[in-house]
Amino acid sequence: MASQVATYRFGPYELRTPSRELYKGGTRLRLRPQSYHVLQLLVTRAGDTVHREEFRKLLWPAETVVDFELGLNTCVKELRGILNDSASEPRYIETLPKLGYRIIVRVEADQPAPLIEETATPRHKALDRPAEQEIIPAHLSLSLAYLRPAILAGFTLFMLVALGGYYWSRPRPHTQPLARSMVAVLPFENLTGDAGQDYFTDGLTEEMIAQLGRHDPEHLGVIARTSIMHYKHSPEQLDQIARELGVQYVLEGSVRREAGRVRITAQLIQMKDQTHLLSRQYDREVSNLLALQAEIAQEIADEIQLTLGDPHKSNTAHRTVALSTPSYEAYDCYLKGRYFWNQRTAKGFQQAAEYFQQAIAKDPKYARAYAGLADTFGLMSTWNMGSQNGLMPKARAAALKALELDETLAEAHTSLALIAENYDYDWQTAEREFRRAIQLDPAYATAHQWYAEYLSWQGRIDEALAESERARQLDPLSLIIATDHGAILYFSRQYDRAIAQFRSVIDMDPHFHRAMLIVYAYVEEGRFAEALDEVKRRMPPDNSPWTCSTKAYVYGRWGRTAEAQHALMKLEQIVRPPESDLLFAYVGTGRKDQAIALLQKAYVEHSSAVVGLKVDPAFDPLRGDPRFQALLGRVWQAQ
Repeated sequence: MASQVATYRFGPYELRTPSRELYKGGTRLRLRPQSYHVLQLLVTRAGDTVHREEFRKLLWPAETVVDFELGLNTCVKELRGILNDSASEPRYIETLPKLGYRIIVRVEADQPAPLIEETATPRHKALDRPAEQEIIPAHLSLSLAYLRPAILAGFTLFMLVALGGYYWSRPRPHTQPLARSMVAVLPFENLTGDAGQDYFTDGLTEEMIAQLGRHDPEHLGVIARTSIMHYKHSPEQLDQIARELGVQYVLEGSVRREAGRVRITAQLIQMKDQTHLLSRQYDREVSNLLALQAEIAQEIADEIQLTLGDPHKSNTAHRTVALSTPSYEAYDCYLKGRYFWNQRTAKGFQQAAEYFQQAIAKDPKYARAYAGLADTFGLMSTWNMGSQNGLMPKARAAALKALELDETLAEAHTSLALIAENYDYDWQTAEREFRRAIQLDPAYATAHQWYAEYLSWQGRIDEALAESERARQLDPLSLIIATDHGAILYFSRQYDRAIAQFRSVIDMDPHFHRAMLIVYAYVEEGRFAEALDEVKRRMPPDNSPWTCSTKAYVYGRWGRTAEAQHALMKLEQIVRPPESDLLFAYVGTGRKDQAIALLQKAYVEHSSAVVGLKVDPAFDPLRGDPRFQALLGRVWQAQ
């Protein structure tokens, strides 16, 4: 028999078996004994499924089924919390429904593990091995026998607290639970031979997502576009994609467009057994494309409903998808507008606005084009790509026109909510519009994302995290949704979790600038050197306003006055630096008068800079000032 493994290493973690402890970067993490044994069993079988019955036989042999299920679920939940992992987007522990769990990252061991070395049979045959004592040594089993009543009492207390927390943090009635089937509509393949037609196939993909999302939201959830487009031209296998997105069904297809005709092929695949539930080819005149999309969406949703075993329970309110324009030319411009809008650049927004306006010119009653225009002006305003007083009224006019033409557009209600909170400080209207949007389209991830942000600004953190989690499950690969989830954790003073969340985004895209909120979380933790390192490694050159501002903030909070004043001086020497950059530089360097003056000016100008005053820790140095409290009261007086 080989000697016992001393250490298992996976990601930044070390599981040290002699002391039965888990470490990260030299820091010991708190881990209950039974959770340690669950993790040890998983890492010794890295890559393979550890079945629930194996956990029971090895770790809970004397407990009832209820006690075992309670204990195992509690341990896995604790491990995910410690590892900053997620059941919906697992990086370490993957759930295999009704089977068990497995570690999905590479695990390195100092020495071969006895449990693996002593058998040449497949790992999933572990139930046949009388090897319990290799996982739990005899002396530990004896200790557990004496400690079991205390452990069970601890479990009971822990679960009472956990269930109480769940009760208060669970999604409210307007947010439907995710106990439903999920489908991923992969990017339709462009077979025209013309890359210039990508906007058409991308638009068709987006339309299919929207159609399916509205068809039967109670039973069928649809992954959002931003996560789906990650797999455009991707070589990854369908089973891997399904696992990464957490879906039970995948729809893939292709488009061939020639002259006045279009041919669309679609295949719906059930991933658990690779069964093709639907394989169809549609040849239509281009002028009938809108009706064709509704036809395909209805057939696919019906196939999934049949697969779920309840063909009579479909939501008839969503059986027919109303077509919002009879004009293919207007629809074509709308698709181009959405294509450029999704690029999220200044140039992309400008082109999007032009195409949405062209769509409106071709069909003045086309509600979705107005909603697209509202989205464009709204994001340009909040992303500081123009005057808020110039852009927000345009966004409002477009959103109201869209709702005048079609009151059921979730996108338009969401845009109106964004305007109400960021420009009007009208919190009641914003909440009403967010709720209406989610009611109309529960699969619209952006509505959940922005509503979560709204809730966090009010200090309703449990609700915000629940809503944010819904957005993440609908759009699991969205960098902005993942980052905003980290921002909510930051606002709630959960700095360790916020840093881990921001770090996961940076790992996916080191250049995603919004994730630089990690700097502010580091500052609140007192980890100033790490904050400054992030600034130096990932932010623009020293002469940029953002870099100067952030350095002034970090150095100032660190107490390094000379460096802070130098960075502030460089910022003030820049011609017309953004006032948001000046604001945080003034806060960091202790210039309260200047900071409060900028906040008062922002309020008068209807800037979104003041909407986070109630919860943003960066403003804590100002909270004792009566002028700050008076401003806070004005911002939230409509609540």
